[in-house]
Amino acid sequence: MRSRIAVIGSGPAGLTFARVLHRHGHPVTVLERDPARDARPGGGTLDLHEGLGQLALEKAGVLEEFQALSRPEGQAMRILDVDGTVLRDWQPRPDERANPEIDRGQLRDLLLGPLDVRWGRGVTKVVPGSRDGVLVHFADGLQETFDLVIGADGAWSRVRPAVSAVTPRYTGVTLVETSLDDIDTRHPDLARLVGDGSVAVYGVNRAVVAQRNSGGHVKVYAQFRVELDRRTDAGRLTDPADADAVRSELLARFDGWAAPVLDLLRHGTAFAHRPIYALPVSHTWAHVPGVTLLGDAAHLMPPLGAGANLAMLEGAELGEAVAAAGPGDLDEVVRAFEEQMWTRAGRWAGITTAGLERLVSPDPSEALALFDEVQPS
Repeated sequence: MRSRIAVIGSGPAGLTFARVLHRHGHPVTVLERDPARDARPGGGTLDLHEGLGQLALEKAGVLEEFQALSRPEGQAMRILDVDGTVLRDWQPRPDERANPEIDRGQLRDLLLGPLDVRWGRGVTKVVPGSRDGVLVHFADGLQETFDLVIGADGAWSRVRPAVSAVTPRYTGVTLVETSLDDIDTRHPDLARLVGDGSVAVYGVNRAVVAQRNSGGHVKVYAQFRVELDRRTDAGRLTDPADADAVRSELLARFDGWAAPVLDLLRHGTAFAHRPIYALPVSHTWAHVPGVTLLGDAAHLMPPLGAGANLAMLEGAELGEAVAAAGPGDLDEVVRAFEEQMWTRAGRWAGITTAGLERLVSPDPSEALALFDEVQPS
């Protein structure tokens, strides 16, 4: 009899795991708290790396579909000084496919494909060690038992407490996100500033990054170091529901920067506060039979382009290992996977943690030096 397997969360990690199992003919249950696939916006854009995210998509059998949807031109990167001077302007070669971009919503739809997702199934608690398997408690009071539960439910995972008491910690950096729609028509000068990919401006302990998505949509991220307000669990800023007040506060925070950079904030339509949290670089746990974690649930790290890629590759590798496991081998397969995941994720967590320190730094030249270190020649 096939093992009863559930993955909690329909983000990149969980869906990649499920698609690989589905490809190998193994049943899997995907449980998602969102009431429907279109219940909330899909988010920004992701660059999927060769050997990481793209390898995961190959294992899931959808790499060609990704290549048709992705935007290789989105790899372009421009860096400005705070006075608007162009410091770097990197454009990808026509055949460059190392890190093409794709909208998160498009990636999610691609991975969902034929999967049967149980929408509106919010998980409140996971209890391993019962006689019949791992007990999953739902927000509506119902319960269900599985042989293996995969926690792919993000930073504030409800599955993580079943294996680890560790919780994410604030990094000292807060991000405020806003958006510009139909930028090529409404704000052609800003469209040229952003180009086909991204533009970034680094100052003392702060930065502004704008990134093109598909359909003329641009995401803008203001980043800065600020104490955490324990009352609101956010950076000490105005109520994000008051867009005019947030806009005014951001413009004051970046006062003196070049006018086009400030226009990226001035024309934002709505604002979301996102304090950046991370798990300890070396986060591991004592193996618990029947439960494991993927992606942010396992190794939340600063958002520097590695987290989603790692999460997807982990999902693909665990999916292949579970699909190939013989009767009675499932627990050893998961244990071996965890050891491999911890080693690789710990290395990347160290890299991204150090990267955040350099990108939002008292010395803006650190960000430029980091770009030169990692950017293809």
